[in-house]
Amino acid sequence: MQAPGPKSMEDKLLALLRSESTREQGFRLLLQEYQERLYLHIRRMVGEHEDANDVLQNCLVKAYRNISSFKARSALYTWLYRIATNEAMTFLRKRQRYNSRVQAGTDTNQPPLRADSWMDGEEVQQRLEQALEALPHRQKQVFVMRYYDELSYAEIAAILKTSVGGLKASYHHAVKKIEHYLINTII
Repeated sequence: MQAPGPKSMEDKLLALLRSESTREQGFRLLLQEYQERLYLHIRRMVGEHEDANDVLQNCLVKAYRNISSFKARSALYTWLYRIATNEAMTFLRKRQRYNSRVQAGTDTNQPPLRADSWMDGEEVQQRLEQALEALPHRQKQVFVMRYYDELSYAEIAAILKTSVGGLKASYHHAVKKIEHYLINTII
């Protein structure tokens, strides 16, 4: 007998999702179990609530349509997380292309913000978000998954299909760039 836990919940979910008669029930249970965590992950990547909702909807539609192709070589959440990450990255690339076209010919090098002698937590959060936006996509991905989502390097490697060593280097570079950004915008 299998002990109750995440794996048994995952097995139940998969059984419900793969049966035509219980697919909708399984999808409701999947939403209940994973929607909030996926939203938070996507929100950290794309920044805006409305954008995060749109990306989440795309992610969930893609998962619903492709659940029959899930081979269970990884955890269901890892598979969903990969879809969410890919959808967020696709969104960010499209937004970047759009912004590049809109801003063509304009100077986007604005001077960094200077802090007052006193800074509140909200301002620090804004600075951190600005620092994250300045990172290359891969470093931002790795930083968000490691720092905010508290995933292990092994979990991130499975999601991004890359090596643990490369992830550690990306995380290290991201941290250094964030530190540099924060120091230079506060002083």
